[in-house]
Amino acid sequence: MTVVTAERITTADQAVRIATELAEVFAAGAVERDHSRRLPHEELDQLSASGLLAITVPAEFGGADLPPSVVAEVVRILAAADPNIAQVPHSHFVYLNLLRLAGSRAQRHDYFGKVLAGARIANAQSERGGATVADISTVLRPDHDRTVAGVESSQDDVTGGAASARIEARRFVVEGTKYYCTGSLFADVLAVLTRLDDPQGVSGLAPGEYVVFVPALEPGVRIVDDWDALGQRTTGSGTVEFAAVKVGPEQLVSRASAVNAPTGYGAFAQLLHAAIDAGIARGALAAAAEFVRTRSRPWFEAEVAHAVDDPLVVQRFGELGVAVAAAESTLIVAGAAVDAAVRPTAVADRAVARDGHSDAPGDGAQASIAVATAKILADRAANEVSAAIFEVGGTRSAAAEHRLDHFWRNARTHTLHDPVRWKYQHIGRAVLHNRPPPLHGVI
Repeated sequence: MTVVTAERITTADQAVRIATELAEVFAAGAVERDHSRRLPHEELDQLSASGLLAITVPAEFGGADLPPSVVAEVVRILAAADPNIAQVPHSHFVYLNLLRLAGSRAQRHDYFGKVLAGARIANAQSERGGATVADISTVLRPDHDRTVAGVESSQDDVTGGAASARIEARRFVVEGTKYYCTGSLFADVLAVLTRLDDPQGVSGLAPGEYVVFVPALEPGVRIVDDWDALGQRTTGSGTVEFAAVKVGPEQLVSRASAVNAPTGYGAFAQLLHAAIDAGIARGALAAAAEFVRTRSRPWFEAEVAHAVDDPLVVQRFGELGVAVAAAESTLIVAGAAVDAAVRPTAVADRAVARDGHSDAPGDGAQASIAVATAKILADRAANEVSAAIFEVGGTRSAAAEHRLDHFWRNARTHTLHDPVRWKYQHIGRAVLHNRPPPLHGVI
């Protein structure tokens, strides 16, 4: 486990203040880290030690239990400084939320305790080769050579349900290869998305997908530093291979328990992606303004002494400022909507529609639509502003020595995570047909 002494954050104001202080430190080396692809090991240890990675741990387990809106603001602040560092804990927060929603009490006590001590969780979810990104070939199968005799438990230990099953008497094996595993190079625990391969039903588990929490140093786990993307170059998003990795039932959590109900699970995950993009947009706008103020020359037809006084440049900065402000404003609205969706009374009132869609017009559906709106505007702002740096900065801004291209490369890479064109579809269906978005964890 990451060896740090983590602070304990107790309030939203404290979290925002610490994030702001860390952002100043991280910003100083962001350009050089990107240029040389120096992985931010030290910076992530600072992030762990700050206590920010434990701010969502429920109060009953010793955490601050801060709401999604605060997490989004922390991520946005960090992303404005270095979106690579901001993206690394995305899956950490998402899988802590999975444990909150679907983990057993023993699992929550175990993993929340580790996180309070500074541990980091990374995802091992995406795959290649399937017909779509939703196809999962990494398998979780019973280990027929490994059992623990005479031990029985309830299925609550894995799925959150109450049905009795002899799952504690069975060990499991994880086999497969994952790609784009953001944060895996810095992780203590890998959250591995698997498909149960148990046609005979010997495990006692329901068919479906399970997230398996695997120690990063477990025998059979191989983490490969092969991430070579256009942007977000220091997120440690490489390949992870699982070769007959032995796991126990206490490491399994049913994904369906969190995703196939209007829990706000997908909205929370997407909220943090929108926060990263909004942060990139804000950082790019600040860099563009600084360059124009200090380095750009005015176009001769403007008949002004300084580029900052060119009325067309001023106009363009006004447009860019509106784009960034719109992204940030809708992020705040979306954060409040997700807060409402995950509040205890909303959770108690959940209902699952038979057609696999959330309960219209429930808080979960409203949160997903609000987050989709924020994601669209943040995507647009990040890509527009990061490209406009060169438009407003002039020819000299394209010189390699200034290294202004990392804003656009980061924006273009991160916004590929999931297509905003489908966000428009879900919003349009809600407006025209009052149809809530689907329950699949990406809206």
